Amino acid sequence: MSPNAFIGKTEQPTDGELTAALGPARATWDQLLADLAQEYGANVHEWNSYSPKAGWSLRVKRKARTIVWLGSRAGSFIAAFVLGDKAMQAARAGKLPQRIVKIMNEAPKYPEGTGVRITLKTPKDLAAVKTLAAIKLAN
Repeated sequence: MSPNAFIGKTEQPTDGELTAALGPARATWDQLLADLAQEYGANVHEWNSYSPKAGWSLRVKRKARTIVWLGSRAGSFIAAFVLGDKAMQAARAGKLPQRIVKIMNEAPKYPEGTGVRITLKTPKDLAAVKTLAAIKLAN
């Protein structure tokens, strides 16, 4: 996995910096944000950085509930979910691509849930991420 595009940056990235970092994946980023807002009401966006060594990520929330974190990379981005046991069961029962099931099976387990991270570059990657967002909201 490539490193966060904003490591070492002490201030929230600008729109131009985000576009430069994501490159062609910017359209996929924008489409995901639009879809999450329209389909699931996840329209609260908060940039966060826990330290300059970690870089910046965008937390996407519906009201106060975090749905997904988006982390920019050079030419791509990561959609990171923390899924509880019920959400993981629902995701495994769903019709997700084998690549996503493998990522889920290998994901690290934390007290608050399983940390599922999916790399996105093109719109073909959006369906699985939106499915996981729906499952997160339902569980």
